[in-house]
Amino acid sequence: MGFEREKSETRVIMGEDEFNRSIDPILVKKGNVYTPAPDRDPHDINEHLKVGFEDVIGEPSTTHSFDRVWIGSHAVFELVKFVFYRLLTTLLAIPLSFVAGILFAVLSCIHIWVVMPAVQSCMMALPSVQTIWRSLTDTFIAPLFLSMGRCLSAISVKTTHT
Repeated sequence: MGFEREKSETRVIMGEDEFNRSIDPILVKKGNVYTPAPDRDPHDINEHLKVGFEDVIGEPSTTHSFDRVWIGSHAVFELVKFVFYRLLTTLLAIPLSFVAGILFAVLSCIHIWVVMPAVQSCMMALPSVQTIWRSLTDTFIAPLFLSMGRCLSAISVKTTHT
């Protein structure tokens, strides 16, 4: 509850690359043997999912738990997040990618073979529809509103305050 004066930071490193690098002999100096991990989210579409322990749990400065409890809970949080993510992706990644592939294939097919031909047909028909609409409004609607305007223009309204 505050007896420890040093700041401690914990990190759980579970990446396979880190584990493999740690077992290499220290004295053997090689060039850069390991290639950097590929960026699996190059467009940052899942930026909002980068959640750390500090983003979820925070203690105000007036209330602190024991330092060992804080460090342990941080380690457990990171470990459980890592293990369950790996477990769920192992179970769900292939079936969900299969479903997503079918969904996007169907949407692409509908867009290419149904939506765009319908839009192009409407765009081709619109000039003739525009001509017909203009002639109908000039023949029926314009004279009606013109005569209504002439009839109603003779009306004058006077307001008096009493």
